[in-house]
Order: sequence, then structure tokens, then C-alpha cells
Amino acid sequence: MAALCPGQDECSLAIYLTGFQQAMIGVGTLVMMPILGSLSDKYGRKAILTLPMILMIIPLGILAYSRTKTFFYIYYVFKIIINMICDGCIPCLALAYVADNVPESRRSSAFGILSGIGSSAFVCGTLAARFLSAAQSFQVSTFVAVLGAVYMQIFLRDSVIDHNDLYAPIISHGKPSIAKINGKSKANVPLLKALRSLQDLTSFLNSSNTITQAAIVAFFSNLADVGLHGSMMYYLKARFHFDKNHFADLMIISGVAGTVSQLFLMPIFAPTLGEARLLSIGLFFHCVHMFIYSIAWSTWVPYAAAMFSILFVFSQPCIRSIVSKQVDPHEQGRAQGCISGICSIAHIVSPLAFSPLTALFLSEKAPFNFPGFSIMCIGIASMISFVQSMMLRVVPPILS
Repeated sequence: MAALCPGQDECSLAIYLTGFQQAMIGVGTLVMMPILGSLSDKYGRKAILTLPMILMIIPLGILAYSRTKTFFYIYYVFKIIINMICDGCIPCLALAYVADNVPESRRSSAFGILSGIGSSAFVCGTLAARFLSAAQSFQVSTFVAVLGAVYMQIFLRDSVIDHNDLYAPIISHGKPSIAKINGKSKANVPLLKALRSLQDLTSFLNSSNTITQAAIVAFFSNLADVGLHGSMMYYLKARFHFDKNHFADLMIISGVAGTVSQLFLMPIFAPTLGEARLLSIGLFFHCVHMFIYSIAWSTWVPYAAAMFSILFVFSQPCIRSIVSKQVDPHEQGRAQGCISGICSIAHIVSPLAFSPLTALFLSEKAPFNFPGFSIMCIGIASMISFVQSMMLRVVPPILS
């Protein structure tokens, strides 16, 4: 907004550009995530992680150099192209990496701890942005991105990939895709066929009823998350004139609450309640969180609503853990990639549905005076995922 609509509290162009960016990134990741997940099963997590860790430095470096309107559009193009390939790849492969090294009985807690570490990083980054200028924020973030790529190359040990193992892929279509000849595993399916990500995605969803139900929950949950991400800050700026510091304070509250919950509460609740119940609890409070945002009547209400993250952060680790336990150990990358592909469909649909709605109800042409109407509609999408989670039946996991 500073580049496109300086000094204004409402900017429809920024809302539509954000929605277009989310939709294009969703199209790219829908195709790329199952492919990258499958490749990580074959060639190792570290090898596939190297590409996104390096490419994600480029758009940050552009804004670190300049934030004028021209450089914003250069950043915008690079951000879309790079994120079409890499968006969601780092957390997806990190989850697969954890699944490689943690037994099923402790996996939900481990996924929660991993998400908690991500939340703590979010809090640290937001604190930095709270006290640094915009120029310094992008310079620091570029440096940290470079540091992360270098650290990964030096210190991260790759998951053990034994190419002589007899791998049985999720998608077999009734025919064995790997044959053992002279004591060695030989693929009788061309690599290009293995990389048909959309076919893999469809077949993966049909592989079990639990995975199908979990995919529906993941879709509607991410539909709400993407819609909220693309609308909330524009809504709060138009409604209460929030600026960078207000947003930082809000995110710090949400991030700290989520970090505490994932690092300390989830390892306690997951073994006792189970992932399915914890998932429903998280989605229920996700709905409440959005409905409170939509009817916010004072500036303190969004800060109070942000505290609900202590409960709704359970949902994403629980979905990933449920899916992880339904597949073989050597298929974790493909499983997480396919679920990320489902989430990418939400990245396509959500901006088409909610960005025009947000722009309309924040403008002077709104049919009726309800600035948070789009946020309430987003909350309904979250409620659908909650209802579906109540019908989720988790079958016993596949043993390593």
C-alpha cells in the first residue's frame, strides 16, 4: 500500500493484486508440491530443499534494495514466479524430514514442536520488524535468508535414502511399479509417469477414506486461512487505521500464544486426546477467532481475538500427523506434498471468492454497512472444516 496507495487507508488495487498473487502461487504449488515431495523421497530431503532456500532470497533482496513503485512490481513478478515453484516447500519437506526420524507414537508431538519452532521464528521476525524501519527490515530478512541457506548446507544431515530398497509407491494402479531383478530394485515405470503430479494427487486422495476426509478438512481450513491472510490487514487498516506497528503487536501476541501452545501444550494433549479430537478443538476456536474479528467494535477486540491462537494452532500439525500415519515410511514426502497440493487449491479458490468481497465491503459502494462481512464468510469456510473434522475416523497407522 505504501508503494501503490501512499497515505491511504483503503486501496482496492492492493487487495486485488494480493488476491491475484495468491491464486497464481496456488496454481504453481498445486503442480509442484506433489512433484517435489516425490523427488525428496527418491533423492533426499536436503537436495530438494536447496532450491527453495536459495530462490526465496531473491524477492527479499529486491525490496532490501528499493521499495519504490517500480521495484515493487519487479518484486511482485519475481515473488509470484519463485513462489509458484517453492511456496510451502520448506515446511512440507521439513515435516517429511521429521517423519523420517520420529516413530508414529511421537509424531504428532514432534509436528507440534516443529510448528512451535516456526511460530517462535515468526515472533522473532515480527519483533524485528516492529522496531526496525521498512528498509532495515528487508535488509535483515535478506541476510537471515542467506544465513539459513548456508546453515542448511553445512549442518543439516540428509535423511537416509537407500536406493536399493524396494520402494512401493502409493499409486500403483494395480500394477507393480518396481521390480526386483538380480537382487536389485528396477523401476519399470518411466520417471515422467511418476511425476504426473495431478494424477498422483487424485489417486492419493482415493487411497483411503481417512486421507480423503483429512484432505477435505485441509482444503476448507486453508481456504479460511488464505482468505483471512489476504483480507484481515486491509480490513483492520480501513476499520481502525492500523499501521505497521499495530500489525506487529497483533502478530506478536498471536505468535507467542501459538508458540507456547505448540511447544508445551500440544505434546501433552496429543497423546491423551488424540489428533482427531485436538484437530476439532483447533478448528472450533479458529471459527470463533474469525467471527470475533468480523464484528470487532473497538481496537482492543482484534488483540483479544489473537489470543485464540493458543488453541487453533493445533489444527495444521494434527492434519499432517494424521496423514503421515496413513502411509509407508518411504512415502512421507509424497504424502506431505499431496496434502500441500490440496492446500494449494485453496490458494486458488480463496482469492477469487474473498478478495472481491473484501474490496467491495471496504469501499463506499458496499451494499450495506458491514466492513467485516468478508471475514464472517471466511469464518463459515472454517466452520465447514470443523464439521467435517467431527466426522473424521482415523484408522490404525501403518507401522514402520
